[in-house]
Amino acid sequence: MEQKPAAAPRITLADIEANIISEHYFTAADAVENTDDLEPLKLLTFCVLVLRNHFTVVGQSACASPENFDAETGRRIARENAIAEVWPLMGYALKSQLCSKA
Repeated sequence: MEQKPAAAPRITLADIEANIISEHYFTAADAVENTDDLEPLKLLTFCVLVLRNHFTVVGQSACASPENFDAETGRRIARENAIAEVWPLMGYALKSQLCSKA
């Protein structure tokens, strides 16, 4: 299905990508010290996106089975989840801009 052109300003994935100045990945195991059981924490991946205004957004992914864990897949899913957190923030900012012009 072809998407019709926007009749009014809207946020696009390209807008979100352009708003990201850096991204950082780590597992929960990377972030803790002095624990006896790191194995479950190795399956929880975080992505921190730093936006142009230096606001940070976090996404995460968790793998149920150590045998299925793939670091690249974990980072990809965590990033997708972080991007999902940016949509409403940028939507709010756009709505605020539109209201101030009215």
